[in-house]
Amino acid sequence: MTAGGAAARTQVRGGRPYPLGATYDRHGTNFALFSAVAEHVDLVLLDADGTERTVPLPEVDGSVWHGYVPGVAPPQLYGYRVHGPWEPASGHRCDPERLLLDPYAKAVHDRSGTAGADGDGLCGVVVDPAFDWADDTPPCHAYADSVIYEAHVRGLTRSHPDVPPALRGTYAGLATPAVLDHLSSMNVTAIELLPVHQYVQDGFLRDRGLSNYWGYNTIGFFAPHHAYAASGTLGEQVTEFKAMVKSLHTAGIEVILDVVYNHTAEGNEKGPTLSFRGIDNASYYRLADDDFSRYYDTTGTGNSLLMRHPNVLQLLMDSLRYWVTECHVDGFRFDLAATLARQFHEVDRLSAFFDLIQQDPVINRVKLIAEPWDLGDGGYQVGNFPPLWSEWNGKYRDCVRDVWRAREGTLAEFASRLTGSADLYQHDRRRPRASVNFITAHDGFTLRDLVSYNDKHNEDNGEDNKDGESANRSWNCGAEGPTDDPAVTALRARQQRNLLTTLMLSQGIPMLSHGDELGRTQRGNNNAYCQDNELTWVDWDLDAERRSLLGFTRELVALRAAHPVLRRRRFFRGEPAPGQELPDLVWLRPDATEMTEADWNRPDAHALSVFLNGDTLVERDGQGNPVADDSFLLLFNFCWDPVEFRLPTTAYGDSWETRIDTAEPSGEPDESEYKADADLVLGPQSLLVLTRSSGPVRPERPAG
Repeated sequence: MTAGGAAARTQVRGGRPYPLGATYDRHGTNFALFSAVAEHVDLVLLDADGTERTVPLPEVDGSVWHGYVPGVAPPQLYGYRVHGPWEPASGHRCDPERLLLDPYAKAVHDRSGTAGADGDGLCGVVVDPAFDWADDTPPCHAYADSVIYEAHVRGLTRSHPDVPPALRGTYAGLATPAVLDHLSSMNVTAIELLPVHQYVQDGFLRDRGLSNYWGYNTIGFFAPHHAYAASGTLGEQVTEFKAMVKSLHTAGIEVILDVVYNHTAEGNEKGPTLSFRGIDNASYYRLADDDFSRYYDTTGTGNSLLMRHPNVLQLLMDSLRYWVTECHVDGFRFDLAATLARQFHEVDRLSAFFDLIQQDPVINRVKLIAEPWDLGDGGYQVGNFPPLWSEWNGKYRDCVRDVWRAREGTLAEFASRLTGSADLYQHDRRRPRASVNFITAHDGFTLRDLVSYNDKHNEDNGEDNKDGESANRSWNCGAEGPTDDPAVTALRARQQRNLLTTLMLSQGIPMLSHGDELGRTQRGNNNAYCQDNELTWVDWDLDAERRSLLGFTRELVALRAAHPVLRRRRFFRGEPAPGQELPDLVWLRPDATEMTEADWNRPDAHALSVFLNGDTLVERDGQGNPVADDSFLLLFNFCWDPVEFRLPTTAYGDSWETRIDTAEPSGEPDESEYKADADLVLGPQSLLVLTRSSGPVRPERPAG
């Protein structure tokens, strides 16, 4: 372990109060730590044999304790002991017996092998930030053109046969050609990684023989999680993470991080003291108004960060900038983002955190996605985030699940969700890209399980099946779980195709959950946060049915990528463009007459079609020329019985070519073309996608 010899043991200078953390300059390392409550702070340097060398930090400026130690170089291990009051009733919990992790550590090492579950063993690693980015260029895909793939670093690659065994479950494994080729084959533009910030294990899970798999238990907001590194060399997780980002960028894929800035792994007052609590508890955490010895919790994890404290805001903004500027990530998905808006008790969409994001010249240019809810009062905030933000649209998920299981009274809302949820986002001039559309995500059923189970089956979690959501809006298609009934299995396969097709035809940003394109199952477990095993790892051993689903998904995403009318940058207006007769959007009953208010309000209506007019796009290409596209007709039958449809008159088009038929296992239709006014029967629970193959001559559109 390099520690700079005798000079490093005895010399320490005043150093600098900023940047916070350990900053190596090739001659030594500057250490800086914020604590408003500390009486003095000891830097602890750790040798390979476990020997601790204590270096009191000699200076404090604005509650930042700092010192420069010549000769200290990577990969030096270090931590802090903070001397100050132990007064829980006043909110202070300093304990110099605890070796504390630097909140700004760029890499973390676990000396104990327990990942901090008992409150010890974690320490920071001094790292060299140098990395050869060469000609790395962020892909910078437009929001409207984005297709997000939510994935887990370990789960996506752990069982992949074409990933070398030593790289499975790691950052390096995710960057292998086998994984990159899979993502590219689906036209994925961004991978959204479940938490990769350093997290710790939960003692109660370890006692059950389980582990925290999802990683929503952050302790290090600057450090890539060490267990996802293929190399065991200290600090190499940073280099490996950067190399992964560079490889994904070369493949044209952006990297979005799922970040957990709403709470930390220290939990409530009974949790371990790892870092923040022992450094300055009352500055970092929201404490209960009536008892400062307890925590105010809107996250369900035991604590919430104090979002009105300037040093907490500084921590979050410094972290975000670090990942963008030093690690080249392209955006963030904010877990339980409503908590970030809570300056006091209520959710305030103009809180200090969002003000800082809005004006920051680095962060306001990357993709920002909110999970727009938390567990506190008034925490469900879908549609209420500021204009820069996109949101996980939980209302989209719920409505699409409901409409495909033929719930009554769902058509009107479905029309809004399919067309970008203007009712949620247009009021403050946001665009369809504000809606991140998803049907499944890591939290809940997989797509296959959504059509295979009515009820959750979480017994393996050890909580008597009491954990996880009970209202899943799922339908097992006639049998609970695995079955050999060919009618049930055929319906389940069709429902997966229906849901995927709806997702890719909806305006907004589609998000796939990893493995859904492969028919991944968790055997009915809808809360697999603690299952780091074959239950959650993607199974790459594909049978004919799963290969067919993968091919179908690829065709769907390619269809979306090829047609701007399926990924509009602006909401539909329901009106003709200048010089046009037909509106940009027309909703039709199965008999091809336009939907009326009464039709929308019929609770038993479960079928309709929609005309998407490709001639009315107002988008322009890279040269500024107007973009035109094919026109589409989408026929939806959500019923349990066949429905007879009539195609619209020649005013809409003389003939129509079939592009997708979800009634066919491959999606490829039997009937390739239909004439105007033709009658056809759409089978139960199926969707037909038609494009206009001939029709009225498109009017000449001005180039200006």
